[in-house]
Amino acid sequence: MFITAKLLVFVTHPLAWVAALMLWAWVLLGTNPANHYVVQRHRSGRHLLGLALALFLIQGWEPIPDALLRRLEDPYSRTPSAKELQDYRGIVVLGGALEPSYVWEGRSQIALSEAAERMVVPLTLLRQNPGLQILFTGGEGDLLNTGLSEAERARIFYQSMGVLPDKLLLEDRSRTTYENAVLSAQLPGVDPGQRWLLLTSAWHMRRAMATFQKAGWNVTPFAVDFATGSHTPWTAYSLLQGTRKWVLVLHECVGLLVYQATGRA
Repeated sequence: MFITAKLLVFVTHPLAWVAALMLWAWVLLGTNPANHYVVQRHRSGRHLLGLALALFLIQGWEPIPDALLRRLEDPYSRTPSAKELQDYRGIVVLGGALEPSYVWEGRSQIALSEAAERMVVPLTLLRQNPGLQILFTGGEGDLLNTGLSEAERARIFYQSMGVLPDKLLLEDRSRTTYENAVLSAQLPGVDPGQRWLLLTSAWHMRRAMATFQKAGWNVTPFAVDFATGSHTPWTAYSLLQGTRKWVLVLHECVGLLVYQATGRA
């Protein structure tokens, strides 16, 4: 399943589609136009190049992916109040907010990714209710990685923030959302039937909730790291941000379909 997930990351990347169209066009244009059939291939190749360019440029127009992302994020806008936190055993924090281990090597700085809210918000919740525990779940999502697991990097971060060892549980073998749910439930002293907050990025919450509930967890969503607001200006355009948002929405939608088809969500 882990290898399949990695393949999905590539297949659902819009730039991979652009590259495929350009490669197809290169094949069609690479023949000598000596007859009518080859001329037709050249014409098709030019059309494919135009399609690849259009697909590349439209990725930067952010209102389209934002509209799709809101459908994933909006149901999880509300979070439990500080008073309600007293009813929970702890916070399950999904990995994905720390830079890869090779970025940490040889540095004295903690390296958080653009999803840093996943790591920071639990500190605020812990201050509001010291009775909570943080259960961080994440092994290593990179192939052939031999460095520190994400859970070990999380330990370094939380200890630097003053979190006491008895307030921190770590699951360091999982590589997918499904493994997050299953392997975390196997930790000593963890009862998934108790009430837990499930903390992850808002766009990932639908699949995460379905997966954890399927695995027997009693979880309440606590969404962070929202990628969209209530609206997007029609003039918002960025190839970098637009492509990133397309990757998020396509990966999550396909991932949810795969999880549902395989009985994991």
